[in-house]
Amino acid sequence: MARETFSDLIAFLAIARTGSFTRAAQQLGVSQSALSYALKELEGRLGLRLLNRTTRSMSTTEAG
Repeated sequence: MARETFSDLIAFLAIARTGSFTRAAQQLGVSQSALSYALKELEGRLGLRLLNRTTRSMSTTEAG
């Protein structure tokens, strides 16, 4: 597994576990935009949507 894929998976797990980009970013010591980018890249490589997100809520998809 490529290093970037592994770190993107860690980012996804943090987001899914905390239920928040803000809390996950604080936990990992990165910016919210870095997490958003990592998730977008991971979803692109996998060809799957992992999170359903709106401005007010977030949930994992069946694949996520």
